[in-house]
Amino acid sequence: MMLSQIQPIEPGPGQESVWDYPRPPRLEPTSKHIQVVFNGVVIADTTRAYRVLETSHPPVYYIPPADILQTCLEPTAGFSWCEWKGQAEYYTVVVGRRRAEAAAWYYANPTPAFAAIKNYVAFYAGPMDACYVDGEKVRPQPGDFYGGWITHDIVGPFKGEPGTKGW
Repeated sequence: MMLSQIQPIEPGPGQESVWDYPRPPRLEPTSKHIQVVFNGVVIADTTRAYRVLETSHPPVYYIPPADILQTCLEPTAGFSWCEWKGQAEYYTVVVGRRRAEAAAWYYANPTPAFAAIKNYVAFYAGPMDACYVDGEKVRPQPGDFYGGWITHDIVGPFKGEPGTKGW
């Protein structure tokens, strides 16, 4: 499907369309209650997160390090590059004997526009037991690269779904 053929879903009351999100992406603070659970343990719990909003992507939530059990994060080799935020580095999430390789990421030296999320951590929802926004269990953004969290108040279609590679 070509980008020009995309039919955005019309948002209902109280919903946001990812097609109304900007490009380049926008960073905004959120007071929503964000939680991440892995191997039965709440490893992140905050109302002081930021979310990144980018065209065609559900929000990615960045959690302050002080609100994460740091003993559950092991630095992982490798990195990726975001044209907007800079170089991302990864953590493996470990609780007990369970591990999720490269399941979280952060920016140690983000670009100036994203300086507020320096060392804040984002988690892929798929490998976690659950991720919550205001008590709602999120669905992971489709695709094995993207880290957005889908809730009832976000509508697509979303980058990462079948046929979206050319977007």
